[in-house]
Amino acid sequence: MIAKLIVTLFSIVVVVGCVIGMAGWFDQESEMKSLTSHHVKFVHDQVCEPTNYKESCAETLESVNSTDHNEFIKATILAASDAVKESIKFSRRLGRKANNESWEKMALDDCQELLGNAMQELEVSYSLVNCSELNTINERSTQLQSCLSSVLAYQETCVDSFEDHSIIKPSMRKEMVDASHHIDNALAILSTLSNIPKSYKSDYHSPQNSRRLLSLGDGGYPTWFSAADRKLLALQDNGMIKPNAVVALDGSGQFRNISAALAAYPKRLKGRYVIYVKGGVYHEHVTVTRKQPNVFIYGDGPKKTVVTGKRSSASGVHTWRTATFAAEADGFIAKSIGFANTAGPGGRHAVALRVDSDMSAFFNCRMDGYQNTLFYQAKRQFYRNCVISGTVDFIFGYGAAVIQNSLVIVRRPRSNQKNVVTADGRKEQHATTGLVIHNCRIVPEKRLVPRRFKNPTYLGRPWKPFSRTIVMESQLADFIQPEGWMAWAGFLHLDTLYYAEYANTGPGANTNSRVEWNNFRIIDRNEALQFTAGGFLHGAEWIKEAGVPVLLGLLR
Repeated sequence: MIAKLIVTLFSIVVVVGCVIGMAGWFDQESEMKSLTSHHVKFVHDQVCEPTNYKESCAETLESVNSTDHNEFIKATILAASDAVKESIKFSRRLGRKANNESWEKMALDDCQELLGNAMQELEVSYSLVNCSELNTINERSTQLQSCLSSVLAYQETCVDSFEDHSIIKPSMRKEMVDASHHIDNALAILSTLSNIPKSYKSDYHSPQNSRRLLSLGDGGYPTWFSAADRKLLALQDNGMIKPNAVVALDGSGQFRNISAALAAYPKRLKGRYVIYVKGGVYHEHVTVTRKQPNVFIYGDGPKKTVVTGKRSSASGVHTWRTATFAAEADGFIAKSIGFANTAGPGGRHAVALRVDSDMSAFFNCRMDGYQNTLFYQAKRQFYRNCVISGTVDFIFGYGAAVIQNSLVIVRRPRSNQKNVVTADGRKEQHATTGLVIHNCRIVPEKRLVPRRFKNPTYLGRPWKPFSRTIVMESQLADFIQPEGWMAWAGFLHLDTLYYAEYANTGPGANTNSRVEWNNFRIIDRNEALQFTAGGFLHGAEWIKEAGVPVLLGLLR
């Protein structure tokens, strides 16, 4: 009996212990489920809420064991990197099957380089986030946004290298979708963390300060320009600038062409590499490669020192390869030099200047061509006191560009062809890109005036879904069509574009008959402020390093 009683009591203890243990296990499991549910809700309701591609966002972030937004951005960048790697593999597979002499083979080869550039930007982006604390990421946000947005630019350049009728083009575009969505999601998440510092608001959103900035500093330069680069830009006739390299056609310099001077770029350069190009017409195609940052190139004037070429799509070259001069390395500055493409109206796409240099600046330069003259391919760019001429979509690209105090000349195109000044290629809504034309004059060349009714001229047309172009405080001649803007292929992109005008003057600035698209608007001063050089390019942060005179605010 005693033995049975002991066994019975032992059994009860075991059962009770098991029940208690199982209860504890169930409590832990319940707590884990609760935490998981809470994390999923946090991801859905907070992190992914501002994104356009919520399903992709949630799928990427639900496995991130953190509530740190940096970790969410890093995970999204890694997902984009994986997607771009798959695109590179895909283009390689197609390339092995393509005819070596075909247009599509050349396009696929271009994609390899372009997607390689995209991968580099993703690596930089990841490093920027990985080295940031949550409370310091705002300091890096503008550079991070520029890097991420440039990934979209390189993807689009890849896709646009194929002809419209290409059977490969739809496949390549489809292959880019995942990476594009991840990039847009990362930009959306980042936008919730990026707040404009109060000092920035007080400095540049003031009517008094926006006027005052024009007259401060040595020689009319704003006081925040760095002394070294201000000196480079401010010296009259470049008279006291000591160059690292001198280029002259007559042999009076170290080099006879610009490409040779760039080939001598020092390996461990600190500071700027300064190239002086003496007056003359240089028939060469020049590329400042990604391994040559901080080049400063200047000439004897935009009509005296001219780099010229005539590559065009009509001669069998892809648009982005037609550029007479390409600035790919960050921190590029050009002064008093001209860039031309002489392929003519029949050359179709023919670029004079292509730029994907971050924090690049052009002062007192000239870009002459016809269709696709200036290609602001990627990243942040500033143009001041320049002349830009062309016919169809002659200021176009995927980057973030402000053109200020410049002369825009519309030339005579082919017979019965319509002129379009701009064609912006912003692909995703959260990309921090677009084109701003500020305090410029848009005029016709004399040869166009008699034919302006046969060759009507428009301010722009939406090349990509979220095309963004702003024309403000500029003088518009009477040859601009009353409707102002032109559709692209019927009603394409009209519901997602952003086109705006503010305080323009001249007979072509009358907005009474402008297009009645939902996303075209006549904006007020408060909205226009975000598109100044200070607001749109965060100019106070880097234009000062270039030493280019700049109006950061508005004129009025």
